Amino acid sequence: MLAALEEARAALATGDVPIGAVVVDSAGSVVGTGRNVREADADPTGHAEVVALRAAARDRGEWRLDGCTLVVTLEPCTMCAGAAVLARVDRVVFGAWDPKAGAAGSLWDVVRDRRLNHRPEVVPEVMAAESAALLEDFFASQR
Repeated sequence: MLAALEEARAALATGDVPIGAVVVDSAGSVVGTGRNVREADADPTGHAEVVALRAAARDRGEWRLDGCTLVVTLEPCTMCAGAAVLARVDRVVFGAWDPKAGAAGSLWDVVRDRRLNHRPEVVPEVMAAESAALLEDFFASQR
């Protein structure tokens, strides 16, 4: 989560919402990193999780990320939760809950939907206070 928080802080330099993500393989090595780049890249899919999953897939040379863990500072939205399911990650670890758009247990629960063919384990609230503080500070400065 410390690496994900570093990525989140780096997003501030481009005016992006400070959300960061890393993908860790079964040996504990970081195989992909990402931060929000929607503003920097003018890309509506430029969420930290999608960026990190793409990087991990490139690193591994395959789209299936079985054995991997997606670590992100904020609960994934529906797009990112769906991407985690489709990438076949073993688990999703996140910091702060997102009651407005979260899809890993708060507003929706895409990652554990029994109708899907893959359901990652979900580990919430890892360094939640640190993750929430970054977001609160960012949005306070926008007002």
